[in-house]
Amino acid sequence: MKKRIVVTGLGALTPLGNSAPATWQAIRESTCGVGPITRFDTEGFATRIAAEVKGFDPRSVMDGKEARKMDLFSQYAVAASIEAMTDAGLPRGSYDPVRCGVILGVGIGGFESFEAGHRAMVEKGPGRIPPMTIPKLIANIGPGNVAIHLDLQGPCYTVTTACSSGTDAIGNAVRWIENGTLDYVLCGGVEATITPFGIGGFNVIQALSTRNDAPEKASRPFDRDRDGFVMGEGAGILVLEDRDHALARGAKIYAEYGGYGITCDANHLTAPHPEGRGGIAAIRMALADAGLRPEDIDYINAHGTSTPTNDPIETRAIKAAFGDHARRLRVSSTKSMTGHMLGAAGGIEAIISILAIRDGFYPATINLDNPDPECDLDYVPHRGVAGPIRAAMSNTFGFGGHNGILIFKKHPT
Repeated sequence: MKKRIVVTGLGALTPLGNSAPATWQAIRESTCGVGPITRFDTEGFATRIAAEVKGFDPRSVMDGKEARKMDLFSQYAVAASIEAMTDAGLPRGSYDPVRCGVILGVGIGGFESFEAGHRAMVEKGPGRIPPMTIPKLIANIGPGNVAIHLDLQGPCYTVTTACSSGTDAIGNAVRWIENGTLDYVLCGGVEATITPFGIGGFNVIQALSTRNDAPEKASRPFDRDRDGFVMGEGAGILVLEDRDHALARGAKIYAEYGGYGITCDANHLTAPHPEGRGGIAAIRMALADAGLRPEDIDYINAHGTSTPTNDPIETRAIKAAFGDHARRLRVSSTKSMTGHMLGAAGGIEAIISILAIRDGFYPATINLDNPDPECDLDYVPHRGVAGPIRAAMSNTFGFGGHNGILIFKKHPT
C-alpha cells in the first residue's frame, strides 16, 4: 500500500500578502493584487501593470549582507520556506538534515540579476560584470539558498516545466517520502520576473493583458473580454511528510496528499492542444493515482490564465475528463487575484486548494462579468462561497505542453 502523505506546513509570499494566512484571507475577501508596475519605468511598454509582492524586506528573515548575495527569487524562496518550516513546528536543529530535502519549481530564475549583469557588460565591458551574477541567476540556486539557510542536506534541486514547475516539484517531492528516503520535503514554487525583459518578452508574443487603465480588472479568467494574463510573482511552499510520522510528533495536518498526474501535449511551443488531450490525460492520471472517481472531486483550482487560448481549452478538458460531474464541480481561477505567478503558480495554488479544503470555502473568480459562452462551468464568480470540500484538484499547464495536476483530500480530524 502507498504511504499516506500529509501537508504539515505552509509558507507564502504573494501579491496578496507576505504570509500564507494573509494571502488566504485576501483570497477569501476576493481581493485583487494587481496594480501599476513600480519596479521600473514602464514608458514604451505595452503592459504597465503587474501583480507585485508588496512591502517585502528580506532583512526581516536574513542578514542584509546575505540578502545582497541573492536574486529576488531566492529571497522569496528563503522567506516562504522559513515560514513553512516554522508553521510545521520544525525549527532548525529539530530534524535530521540528511533526511530533509528541498525541491522547488522555478520557471525562469534570476531575471533581475541577468539583466543587471548584461547591462553592466554592455555599458562598461565584460570585466565589469558583477562577480555574483551567475551564482545569483541560475535556477537551481533558489532551493540551494533554502538548503544552506535551513541546513537541509537531503536531495536539493529545481524542477523547470514553465508554469507547471511548482506542481511538478510537489509531485517529485512525494516520491522521496514514499520511498522512505526523507522524513520531510520542502516543496512548491518560486518566481520573480517582473522586470523589463520579463514584461517586454511576454509582450512581444502578445501574452499579457494591456488593460493598463484598470489594472484591478485586467486578470479576468473565463470572461469573454479577457485579453491576456497578468504577470505575478512570489513563492508558495509546502512541508510534506509521512502521515504516521506527523501523527507521532503531534503535528497539525492541513490536508492529505491525494495524487499527481503529469503529461505533455507534444503539440506546440506555447499553445495547449486544441482539445486539451494532455490535460485530460493528466487529470485522469491524477485521479487514478489518488484512487478517486471523478465524482469524488468537489473543487478545481483551474489554471485559468485569462488568455484567449487557455480558458476554453481547459474548460473542454475538464468536461471530457469529468463527464456529467463537470456540471456539479465548482471551478475557479485565483489568478484573477494573484496574477500568473509562473513557476510559483503551482505552489501557491496548491496552498489555496489545501486551505479551501480545510475551511470549506470555494474561492472566487473575480472580474467574471461576461462569461465566455465556451466557458460554461460554475466558476464561482465575484465572491467565494462556503461549502464542504472532500477533495480538490489543482491544474497547471505550461509552455512546451507541460501538464501537471495535483489532488489533495480532507484529512479526518
